[in-house]
Amino acid sequence: MYDLIIIGSGPAGMTAGIFSTRREMKTLIIGKEVGGQLIWADEIENYPGVGLIHSLEFVNNIKKQVISFGAELKNGEVEKIVKQVDGSFAVFMGSDKFEAKTLIIATGLSPRRLDVSGEMELSGKGVSYCANCDGPFYRNKIVAVVGGGNSALDAAEVLSKIASQVYLVHRGENFRAFESLIKEVKERPNIEIMLNSSVKEIGGQGKVNRIIVNNKITGADREIALEGVFIEIGRIAKTDLVAEFVDRNEVEQIIVNDQMATKTPGLFVAGDVTSGEFKQIPIAMGQATIAALGAYKYLQLNK
Repeated sequence: MYDLIIIGSGPAGMTAGIFSTRREMKTLIIGKEVGGQLIWADEIENYPGVGLIHSLEFVNNIKKQVISFGAELKNGEVEKIVKQVDGSFAVFMGSDKFEAKTLIIATGLSPRRLDVSGEMELSGKGVSYCANCDGPFYRNKIVAVVGGGNSALDAAEVLSKIASQVYLVHRGENFRAFESLIKEVKERPNIEIMLNSSVKEIGGQGKVNRIIVNNKITGADREIALEGVFIEIGRIAKTDLVAEFVDRNEVEQIIVNDQMATKTPGLFVAGDVTSGEFKQIPIAMGQATIAALGAYKYLQLNK
């Protein structure tokens, strides 16, 4: 019986493991890949006090730290969670069963992908899913933003202050964003809007150097030389695993209180999978710290 099982091994999950083990909680972290979404990034430069660091180095540093404090790590995917009669949780991975007195969900969000040639191969090498995270790497460079909602237009507006040229590619005829944001984007002289258009291919050897955009009206293809592609077509919260134990918002992100607790006693959530508006590494790690300390407090009150 573990004191805590953490599902998710990204920045939030690993941070929760650091703080739980420092409270002498027997902790198991289960995740498909240590680092989570960070493994798709190349570098990080906005983490306070660290400066520019390669994402793999950052991930390995966290991994070493959490292991040094005594947390156990298992690679795999959780298939089922059961709340047991005594209030503990049973977590199932295939034929394996693990039990814990408390649980933290830190599974993050999965970006929606274009599913076009070159996207996966060049992820972290010019293909990004977070303009706020990676935008500063593209100062005075040419980039494209793909999408037509608030996140895409916000990304285009932010990047227009950094990059020399921004192409905003949207498959529809009209944007699905706030009118004020649409107006602001249209007024930016270095943003070229491409409606009724879709990215057909992302090209480059080792790093992005071009995209091919297809115009649905004319059927014509256009090749654009650039160095970055920001895909902003939404992110998916895969939370059906705990649907019966939590409240979720309209996009299935989990609603928590200020202690990162859910409606189910002993079940906490941290990171991008929560319903909070902003999704950043320091925010996820701060939430994870609160969740781990909340789990510890719950154990002390329920001895």
